[in-house]
Amino acid sequence: MVDGPYFVLTVAGIVGAGLVAGVFCAFSTFVMQALAALPPAQGVAAMKAINVTAVRPAFMAVFLGSTLLCAVIAVVTFVVWPGAGAAELLVGSALYLFGCFGVTVLANVPRNNALAEVEAGTAEAAAYWPAYVRGWTAWNHVRTVAAAGAAVAYVLALV
Repeated sequence: MVDGPYFVLTVAGIVGAGLVAGVFCAFSTFVMQALAALPPAQGVAAMKAINVTAVRPAFMAVFLGSTLLCAVIAVVTFVVWPGAGAAELLVGSALYLFGCFGVTVLANVPRNNALAEVEAGTAEAAAYWPAYVRGWTAWNHVRTVAAAGAAVAYVLALV
């Protein structure tokens, strides 16, 4: 059983990973579908606005704070090895760090950067938009499952 300061870290990890999973789940289940249903010029413009808004402090504090927290949990688990629950803590940290943060950096952000370079309403944007939606959403599914899996693994570390 995880207790003491490990308990506090683990609960914070559950909350952070759960919040991020919820945001990503919303995008996977309805936001991207709604944007894809718009004419390409409107969808591109809306997603570009979302991408600018997403990197403001409110979401970034939760997303990057959870990344830092998961890294701390992994390091503390390796260094101090709290015993029971250690495997679950390491699995949860790996899921979040690689499946959520890593996928964001390697798959979703490059797509966002490419979208930022096209002008909404152009033929280039209309051609790129369907591929963007498919690829971005597929990788977002991975992020959603990874963040949710991290939260579940952290919960299992507590039992």
